[in-house]
Amino acid sequence: MSSPQTFNDAVSAFRSEAESVLGAIPGQIHSDGELHRFKTEHDKRGHLSGWYVLHLDGVPAGVFGDWKKGFSRTWCAVDRNSLPPAERLAMERHIQEQKAKAEERREKCRQEAAEKAKKLWSWAKPADPAHPYLQAKKVDPAGLRQHGTTLLVPLTDGLSLVNLQRIFPDGSKRFLSGGRVSGCWSPLDGSDGFLYVCEGWATGATIRAVTGFQVACAMNCGNLQQVARTLRKRNPERHIIIAGDNDRFTEGNPGKASAIEAARAVGGEWKIPDFPEGEKGTDYNDRYLLELEGRL
Repeated sequence: MSSPQTFNDAVSAFRSEAESVLGAIPGQIHSDGELHRFKTEHDKRGHLSGWYVLHLDGVPAGVFGDWKKGFSRTWCAVDRNSLPPAERLAMERHIQEQKAKAEERREKCRQEAAEKAKKLWSWAKPADPAHPYLQAKKVDPAGLRQHGTTLLVPLTDGLSLVNLQRIFPDGSKRFLSGGRVSGCWSPLDGSDGFLYVCEGWATGATIRAVTGFQVACAMNCGNLQQVARTLRKRNPERHIIIAGDNDRFTEGNPGKASAIEAARAVGGEWKIPDFPEGEKGTDYNDRYLLELEGRL
């Protein structure tokens, strides 16, 4: 692997393998043995869930993954079994070091985001009920805070504040870059009894207002099961209801599918809202607004 052309071939092969799993990787692939992060096709603005480490010293090898989806894969330019034992061992040790470096960087990003979240939360004031987003969703602030014109939705891992979802007046949303989301939720206080797990905060605020029960907002359908499992361990006797979104306009209805999987995983119940033919909407807040407008 000595010629520049061969190095280019290795980088191209690594990109091809990584993109077959992660989707397109923007920009140049760096082969400096350092951690590099990038925006995946599923990331929203300000998020960098994709990552990779690639080195071309000795046998070209690398590792890549998606922090949001919680997985990683290794890559090598040759069949590892074809390498002499000593060379294979050295390469595998190098890959493990790369993975450890990536995880160390990820944890540092999480800690930095958590510290920023705590500072912003301490500076913020109780949310204004007249905030455009709250007015549009017809829900009360329910413990949210506000920094300037931005609503702050707290995310917890059950022990402490770890991230914030920022909701802007136009309804756009962003988490703090590098902060934890997977396995975390935004809690809404309510009476004991049924424990609801849903996706978005406005959906949770609607469910809490209508039922009076406690709600955990998992923020996305891919996080429903992990949050439900954590809450089941903390609440072994409670009846958990997964209130999913009805993603009827998306192939496979991921909101419904994820709600069913989460309910089965914790021995709970699942529900999704129904809508009349011709009406827009996917979640319980959408249905609530239709009810207020007398369209149901």
